[in-house]
Amino acid sequence: MTSFSGPALRAALNGISGILVTPFDAQDAICSAPLQPVVDRAVAAGVHVLVANGNTSEFYGLQAQEAERMVHVAAECVAGRVPLLGGVGRSVHEARALAKASARAGAAALMVHQPPDPFVAPRGVVTYVQQIAEAAEGLPLVLYLRNENIGLATIEALCRIPEVVGVKWASPTPLVLAEIIRRTADRDLAWVGGLAEVWAPPLYAVGARGFTSGLINVFPERSVAIYNALEQSDYAQAMRLIGEMLPFEELRAQENNGANVTVVKAALQWMGNDCGATRAPSAWPLSATQQQQLETLLSGWKA
Repeated sequence: MTSFSGPALRAALNGISGILVTPFDAQDAICSAPLQPVVDRAVAAGVHVLVANGNTSEFYGLQAQEAERMVHVAAECVAGRVPLLGGVGRSVHEARALAKASARAGAAALMVHQPPDPFVAPRGVVTYVQQIAEAAEGLPLVLYLRNENIGLATIEALCRIPEVVGVKWASPTPLVLAEIIRRTADRDLAWVGGLAEVWAPPLYAVGARGFTSGLINVFPERSVAIYNALEQSDYAQAMRLIGEMLPFEELRAQENNGANVTVVKAALQWMGNDCGATRAPSAWPLSATQQQQLETLLSGWKA
């Protein structure tokens, strides 16, 4: 089990949650070796939390047994140096099984993906999370909300599930976030900006702390510099640093966001830390134009 206590985990969630890529070999099977330098760079740079089976991990491209293997691989690489969150989701039975596997692997908490099912009832989401909590073997839960379509009353009900300790808010709606923070202030939850570095300043302004990041796989120092500027309320410096990494995020957003993980893995290949291809329906490989833009950007960062 994890060595991180409740207060230590709660403090870490106020920092950067780095979403790890899932490395594949030439036969499209998960391989652990390429992940170790990714994790080591992130920990050395000061990233506070690492996440396996997030969206940058291609969670929805993994089979259930692969997701279980990924959380074990990530735990071995992290080796207890920072809290590891294990993402869980899809069908409730898959999520419960992965919750148990994540607990066995030594995850400090679970990150519960918002169900993508086309028939999501607001009260059904509450039941979904409660059933995952029952299977979680005492692990805290962090909700991952990509939209607020289930309504504020349901989000508040989710936040009042005892095992929930935080929310990754991945909706570009800071005023809605401000209202749900107000409604649940008595719970002292961690509210994490779930839209990476670019959206961190406006979400910080209404009470979020920390942010998710895929950039940490490549240049974690840049994410940490942005975090430090925000923590010092130096918004001018934060925006300058975000402006420097914005082309990276703009590349990731191309092709209906289908280049999101592609750009990260292409950058890792360019660095000599090959974590393999992405799986369809993600875009792979980058177009010649995209690859040139990425290499020009990365060369400038390394200079």
